[in-house]
Amino acid sequence: MAGHSHWAGIKHKKGRADKQRSKIFSKLSKEITVAAKLGSKDPNMNPRLRSAIQVAKQSNMPKENINRAISKSDSNSGENYETLRYEGYGACNTALIIESLTDNKNRTASTIRTILQKNGGRLGENGSTSHLFFNCGVIQIENKNLNNDEALELAINSGANECKSINNYHEIICEMKDFYKVKNSVEKKISNFIYSGIEWRAHNVLQLTKEQKDKVIIMLESLDEIDDIQKIFTNCEF
Repeated sequence: MAGHSHWAGIKHKKGRADKQRSKIFSKLSKEITVAAKLGSKDPNMNPRLRSAIQVAKQSNMPKENINRAISKSDSNSGENYETLRYEGYGACNTALIIESLTDNKNRTASTIRTILQKNGGRLGENGSTSHLFFNCGVIQIENKNLNNDEALELAINSGANECKSINNYHEIICEMKDFYKVKNSVEKKISNFIYSGIEWRAHNVLQLTKEQKDKVIIMLESLDEIDDIQKIFTNCEF
């Protein structure tokens, strides 16, 4: 997704969506299950769950799959997922922050390390790349719901820091600590977001040639194939 550093693998894979559908739904289901397990099973009382369901609906995940994922949070299957962050450098010296939900952190770290090394990169310690990014809340709304002035007014009234109109959507950006407060305020006006979540944005964007971007995309797609990985952030744009 041009304009920021979140590698939106789902969007880049539209051309092969049928092949990837089960993997995408598996990752979305995992986030829904974990969110429901950690809080209320009522999305109105659980902001993380509400965000996860919104993303799932935007990705055309069937309602029965969403309900099944919520119900799974009651299961005593023994699956205990940890939310972990990995940092490192990838192809063409791109900085990476990788967020995962895993039941085996050693397996996840080993798989990520192998992919980075194969692409000329390396897995680092926590803090090795995060200083190149800042955390923020992001809400994206289709521009058919609001014009530019209305979107800006909504962002200001909701306590957001910034509002950009990009192609066919508006992007509202706020401080990470204010994310759920801003999101709740925006939802009073617009409930069907394209996307909402907490992201890592690069302070400075790394400029790459087309050839370099192709190399980075190959690496990112390999990382995106890992079931444990939920989000990938880089300091370059696509």
